[in-house]
Amino acid sequence: MPSSPVRKNHLDSLAVALLLACCAFWGFQQILIKATVGEVPPLWQATLRFWGATLLLWLWCQWRGVPLFARDGTLRAGLLAGLLFAGEFAFIYLGMMHTTASRLTVFLYTSPFVVALLLPRVVPGEALRRVQWIGLTMAFAAVAVAFSEGFIHSSPVAGQWRGDAMALAAGLLWGLTTLTIRASRLASASAEKTLFYQVAVTAVVAPVVSLALGETWSLDYSGQAWGSLALQTAVGAFASYLTWMWLLRHYPATQMSSFTFLTPVFALLFGVALLGEPLTLQLVVALVGVAVGIVLVSRRG
Repeated sequence: MPSSPVRKNHLDSLAVALLLACCAFWGFQQILIKATVGEVPPLWQATLRFWGATLLLWLWCQWRGVPLFARDGTLRAGLLAGLLFAGEFAFIYLGMMHTTASRLTVFLYTSPFVVALLLPRVVPGEALRRVQWIGLTMAFAAVAVAFSEGFIHSSPVAGQWRGDAMALAAGLLWGLTTLTIRASRLASASAEKTLFYQVAVTAVVAPVVSLALGETWSLDYSGQAWGSLALQTAVGAFASYLTWMWLLRHYPATQMSSFTFLTPVFALLFGVALLGEPLTLQLVVALVGVAVGIVLVSRRG
């Protein structure tokens, strides 16, 4: 069993740089998914991503000599984390069928509050101070401002409450995944093994949900679609998630979670840069608000 990691009580420059890189790519990944979903059905797209990520991670572990199947007491927690992770993605994709992307984004990013509320109950060192709670709330409010048109100007969608509920469920499962990792033996397991549980279980669950939804499976796609899938797999589901798991082993999860508010804002910025979407005052205010909120959450006591 791997030795317990040296855990820091604050985010240093390395952690901040890695978190910014991960969130920037996750924002770009939303553009990739949006551009590909018209050609590759969403759950089949997720299936291909996680099949590929599972293979890449297994090859990485073979090369690095990281044991994946040694008995270390992480099986139950690992399977639970995998099911929570798979459930999160299933709810996100199912929610998109019933609500707007803007509303789904706001409800999904309630996840950091789940982590901040529940994790200190089992890991007291993760508790946030008052100023950090203010920062967390400010960052969430900024995201809500950025996506407010999905609440104010959008026409009602049939069964919209179902999509909103699924988005909230996805946010809850995302938070519970982090809680499971930090509050179990997975906290001292290798980042590779922790991620393997999640991508491998999702690789099993995603095709089942895809078939249940009646999605058409094919491998006859354009080069652009395969390029998008390759980036989503190699950088998204493998490299960036592996980096996130490594960070969870060494840094406070409650502080890390605040950085995820940057992901939807980055997605909007990439929309401006790559898709020619307008740069609105709302987006500028949101970016500043999220940045200030993260600074407050990350401040050392």
